[in-house]
Amino acid sequence: MQVRLSTQARRDLQGIKEWIAPNNPARAVTFIEELRDAAARIGTMPHAFPLIPRYERHGIRRRSYNGYGILYSVQSDRVFVHRIIGPGQDHDRALRLN
Repeated sequence: MQVRLSTQARRDLQGIKEWIAPNNPARAVTFIEELRDAAARIGTMPHAFPLIPRYERHGIRRRSYNGYGILYSVQSDRVFVHRIIGPGQDHDRALRLN
């Protein structure tokens, strides 16, 4: 199944890269590649990750990768990544659906 990142998820990746880069520019690049790959692999098993409590009615799931959360939903023809959040970031603030 094809995986699409929202505009906000792409911004999230850029923000994560900018957060890591001052301390380790090379790792910033490779970590973003890893996050993109983790998101892309959701397409091979879209229902494998749990629904987020309180967001079940929206079908929002979370895949964790090294402490980061890839928040996505499964649609009829694709996986849609809504946000990619860092450790300690709040689902409610990130999604603003409830």
